[in-house]
Amino acid sequence: MADATTPTQKPAWLRWLPIAGIAAAAVLGFVFLRDYLTFSALAENREALIAYRDSNYVLTVAIFMAVYVAAVAFSLPGAAILTLAGGFLFGLFPGVIFIVVAATIGATLLFLAAKTGFGDRLAAKMDASEGAVKTLKDGIREDETSYLFVMRLVPAVPFFVANIIPALVGVSLAKYVVTTFLGILPGSAVYTWVGAGLGEVFARGETPDLGIIFEPHILGPIVGLALLAVLPVVVKKLRRA
Repeated sequence: MADATTPTQKPAWLRWLPIAGIAAAAVLGFVFLRDYLTFSALAENREALIAYRDSNYVLTVAIFMAVYVAAVAFSLPGAAILTLAGGFLFGLFPGVIFIVVAATIGATLLFLAAKTGFGDRLAAKMDASEGAVKTLKDGIREDETSYLFVMRLVPAVPFFVANIIPALVGVSLAKYVVTTFLGILPGSAVYTWVGAGLGEVFARGETPDLGIIFEPHILGPIVGLALLAVLPVVVKKLRRA
C-alpha cells in the first residue's frame, strides 16, 4: 500500500501541458503577430492610439496591461515594442508602473506554469543529484535574492530564461515576485523613457535607439546594482575561504 503522505504523481502529459500550451502560443504569436508588434506598426497607428487613449484612458490602460501580460506569459514577440508603446501612451510615469506590474504578472504566470509542469519534480531530482547540478541549485538556494536580482538586472540574461530557471530550482513564489518587480524596474524605466520621447522620433521619421541601455551612462548604474546584489554572495565565499 502506498504511503498516504506520498504526493500523487501527475501523468506525464499533464505535467507537460502548461509548457506545451505556452510553446504553442509562442509559435502562433510569432507567425500571426510579428507584423503587428513592430515599430513601423506603432508609427503608422500612433494618432489613432492617442485618440483612443484620450477618449478611453482607463480602458486603454486595461487593454495595454492585458496585452503585455499575455505577451510575457506566452513569450510572444514584441515586448520591447510594447514597452515603447507604454512610454509613448502614458509617459515615463505612470507608464513604467503599468509596464512593470504587467510584466511581473506575466512572468509569474510563466513561472507557475513551469513549476506546475515539471519544476517541483526537477527540483527534487536536482536535490538527489550530486556534482555541479546540485552545487548550482544549492548556491542559488543559499542566496536566492542575490542570484534572482542579478538575473533580472543584467541585460545579457534573456527574460524568458530568467522566468523559467527559478521555477526549476524551487524558488518561492513570493521571493520570485518581489525580485522580478524590483529587478526589471531599472531596464523597464530606460525603455519607457525612450518610448516617452517617440513623438519627436516619429516627427523626424527616425527609429528609436534600443541599444541605449548599453550606453555607459545607462549600463553603468545597472551593472552597479547587479554588483551590489551579488555582494552578499562574494562576502560569504570570502568568509569561508
